[in-house]
Amino acid sequence: MTPVIQIENVSKLYKLGFYGADTFRDEVLNFFARLRGKPAVNSIVGATNNLADKDTDSDLVWALKDINLTINQGDIVGIIGKNGAGKSTLLKILSKITTPTTGSIKIRGRIASLLEVGTGMHQELTGRENIFLNGAILGMTKQEIKSQLDEIIDFAGIARYIDTPIKRYSSGMRVRLGFAIAAHLDPEILIVDEVLAVGDAEFQKRAIGKMQDISKGEGRTVLFVSHNMASVRNLCKTGVLLENGTTKYIGDINSVISQYSITHHNNLSNDLTLWTQRKGNGLARFQNVYVSNENGDILSTVLTGSNVIFHFDIYVKEKCNVDLGFSFITTQDIMISNLYSSFQHHTFNLEAGKHTISCLVKDFAFSSPELYIRGVINANKQLSDWPSCNLAIIHIEQGNFYGTGVLSTPNNLFLFKGEWNNTIKNE
Repeated sequence: MTPVIQIENVSKLYKLGFYGADTFRDEVLNFFARLRGKPAVNSIVGATNNLADKDTDSDLVWALKDINLTINQGDIVGIIGKNGAGKSTLLKILSKITTPTTGSIKIRGRIASLLEVGTGMHQELTGRENIFLNGAILGMTKQEIKSQLDEIIDFAGIARYIDTPIKRYSSGMRVRLGFAIAAHLDPEILIVDEVLAVGDAEFQKRAIGKMQDISKGEGRTVLFVSHNMASVRNLCKTGVLLENGTTKYIGDINSVISQYSITHHNNLSNDLTLWTQRKGNGLARFQNVYVSNENGDILSTVLTGSNVIFHFDIYVKEKCNVDLGFSFITTQDIMISNLYSSFQHHTFNLEAGKHTISCLVKDFAFSSPELYIRGVINANKQLSDWPSCNLAIIHIEQGNFYGTGVLSTPNNLFLFKGEWNNTIKNE
């Protein structure tokens, strides 16, 4: 395979709350440092890109640190990671919007990027004029652009508004036009960031189909960044997992998504042994709560449609019969649903000591970005433990719930499947 993108030891340093150099001298030194491929002034210090780290005194942060990656012609690569992992910074460097602090990038071929709503478009120009503008930027002749014009307009689905200034377009219309332009004007490399989330489900499906076509049929390369694991899994064969500005894992897309969901320590729950604000006789009490997959890997992120196990560590003072319940609460303090073991005729006769009660939830159907877990224990049919705190918080992203790669409409809190049929009705 022919490499079209080679990234070698690329790092990007940012100074928080600061733009430009401190002095003219620093600006000159930075200029000559860039010419020699050296780090910028003061770049030898700086924290890693950890958004949760509040203790560092440094105002310099490595958004990317020593990234090495080779992408071949025709690859469709999914780049995933938490917010602040460095995904967008990497794409901006590849798109030449910003430069790396250290390292080098070799690119073979023209790049078309869609990094945010309205990227590369002039708000005062019409949709048609923006198509010609973007084509000219990519080095295409007017005749080459004209040959693709009707197909671009049809794909974007905005024929009625094509001669209207795009400043009057909705965000969804601008995304459809921007993607149609980027995908149809023959770039060798197509870079697409989160913007497809703005489009409706039907457009997302067509966009993913188009990216598959240009990779398989035309041998072009696609880099796709998304928090939507269903789209990533459906589109990409290989993946890159970024964490705190570094490459944590590179491999086939299923392995990368699995690594994305797994955490090697439980930072999702409270230390319930220290919590004093709770009701009940204390015969059995919560100590810890965590979430895992069926392989036993502790999860930091749950994908809709996956099988998830909720584990409740409890301490029992003396032998008793336990009925455990838990509920899912939105960040707006709205309870979506709850489940007690007794609903399914399960109670547990437990001896004194520590125990773990687990509950497997198949095809996880909750789609709120974050949910709190609250719980209650009844022992011998009496209230034993009802903490006033949240037992844990789980982060949720849309997985392949429907088994088709198609996503639900935005803002759903709960997903469900149906069995569809058509019956001819005789009049």
